[in-house]
Amino acid sequence: MSKILLETLRGNPGERVPFWFMRQAGRYLPEYREVRATTKSFMEFCYSPDKAAEVTLQPLRRYGMDGAILFADILLVPDGLGQNVWFEVGSGPKLTPVKTKADVDQLSLTGFHDKVDAVYQTVAKLKNMLPPETTLLGFAGAPWTVATYMIDGAGSKDHAAARQMGYGDPDLFGRIMDLLVEATAQYLCKQIEAGADAVQIFDSWAAALPESVFDDWVLRPTKAIVDKVRAKHPDTPIIGFPRLAGLQYARFIAETGVDAVSLDTGVPLDWAANTLQDKVCVQGNIDPHLVVSGGQPMVDEAIRILEALKNGPHVFNLGHGFVPETPPENVALLSDTIRNYRR
Repeated sequence: MSKILLETLRGNPGERVPFWFMRQAGRYLPEYREVRATTKSFMEFCYSPDKAAEVTLQPLRRYGMDGAILFADILLVPDGLGQNVWFEVGSGPKLTPVKTKADVDQLSLTGFHDKVDAVYQTVAKLKNMLPPETTLLGFAGAPWTVATYMIDGAGSKDHAAARQMGYGDPDLFGRIMDLLVEATAQYLCKQIEAGADAVQIFDSWAAALPESVFDDWVLRPTKAIVDKVRAKHPDTPIIGFPRLAGLQYARFIAETGVDAVSLDTGVPLDWAANTLQDKVCVQGNIDPHLVVSGGQPMVDEAIRILEALKNGPHVFNLGHGFVPETPPENVALLSDTIRNYRR
């Protein structure tokens, strides 16, 4: 049976537009909260293949998306490299910051795959549990985004510590980025070997970087990962998401070699259709906060997006992930709207 999402990512759109949603498995679903409550820490939850597979499948049972995205977290990569990573209720991820050469020396690919092996087990479980028409998506964070957490020791609004290391100690920063490129490429390859049909690289903090460092911190590392993954798995589509990159989206596509690009909420659709969609499949981009409100305005916006991007390969998605206060019934209405649309 053909996988409509996989075919669209490869540039072969059909009459119906496929869809999945970033953060489709998450706190807005009561059944997710029930499973999450059975595990003490979030990291333990991510490393529990049975539970991670279960919450990956939950939104498909409700809404019948065309894609299932592996339930995991981008910070499993630094955890696998030996950095101390944990999540605090109410304040999000925390890491022992990487600030010095000695800190970087403690990081290693030795033992990396053993540490994150539960992720590969989850992918393999899902491969056997998913309907044959459903595309299984693996993912990882991009080196720049992951490095911001590693160096800052937490999420931040301006990523000051990472920027300052990048400018002030480019050699040390370069070592972190090179290690992340290699670890991320291997991690994605292992997900593909376990059963992922396609993979997405999330560069959530690609915004507002000067053009000179956008090249060095976003484009070149992403291209290196794409090249390494493609060398081993040439037929697996790779989706890039340089969130809030603005006009840099065009250069991102041209210089990284991704097969598809996820559009954040602020990307103008006419520009995307005329500038990006003749080169790659585009994915997006309804505002997740509009899904919280729901109703006819949400339906109208979904139709506007579908119409604007109907002349090329398009996977319907959000411009960023679902927020916890999203009403499940609004997701049902949105899913039905997309499923019933025809080009």
